[in-house]
Amino acid sequence: MHSTGEEVRGAVKDDGKEKRPNFFTPTQVAAHNTTTDLWVSYLGKVCDLTPLAMQHEDDPLLVPILEFAGKDISSWFDVETKDASIDDPSDHHVSYRLIYFLVFAEQLQTYIHPLTNCVSYYTPRGRFLHVPPAGPRSDWATDVSPPWWKDERYVVGRLTVKTRWIRVINTLTSQEQRLEVCTEETMEEILQRYLFYNSHASSYTWKFEGTSLDMSRTLCENNIPDQDMELEQLRLDRDLFTPAILLYFNDDLTEG
Repeated sequence: MHSTGEEVRGAVKDDGKEKRPNFFTPTQVAAHNTTTDLWVSYLGKVCDLTPLAMQHEDDPLLVPILEFAGKDISSWFDVETKDASIDDPSDHHVSYRLIYFLVFAEQLQTYIHPLTNCVSYYTPRGRFLHVPPAGPRSDWATDVSPPWWKDERYVVGRLTVKTRWIRVINTLTSQEQRLEVCTEETMEEILQRYLFYNSHASSYTWKFEGTSLDMSRTLCENNIPDQDMELEQLRLDRDLFTPAILLYFNDDLTEG
């Protein structure tokens, strides 16, 4: 069975540089699939909606979100929608519902309702939190600002565009560990994943085909190409061609 390693929550921060975002694999997101630990991904973002779920624990509008806990919900949103603006929000001829639609809900999928011929939100799994009702209602609060899918407080990182499998081989102990990593991650961030299996990983020199790796660069930037597509075209098992990274002990346990 393939191991994913311990989850990496903290992003690597370079001195004097802006903090890089955390990158997560779909497998990592899928592990958070309960009411008390609820993550989703959408439009490349990974969000921890646990506080939202706890706040609306008994709200039926939470049910569609719970059904997709740990999954990608990008299909709920319109990736082509651009940010909209209102020239004069104080114009009394503009309804509050229209203001909400233009300002807060521009990313939701919409469709033309066959009966009313009005633009409505496309929610095939049922209306969920912060989505306004189809018609006027006295119990709907219009002051939701911003809705949860636009609230940066819930964002914990980015969903990787593609994952890769690598083999990390400790030449001192002959221990081999398979890791699923993100293509965007630097070797230093991959090292953080590997610390779960070897707390002294920083005391090793990381090499590929005899060349020391630049820990500030990604796998591809270190000339470790991603051959998954080529292997798939040739109908070869990619597990048999997983790149191996060798670790050489530096005889220094001060790091770790």
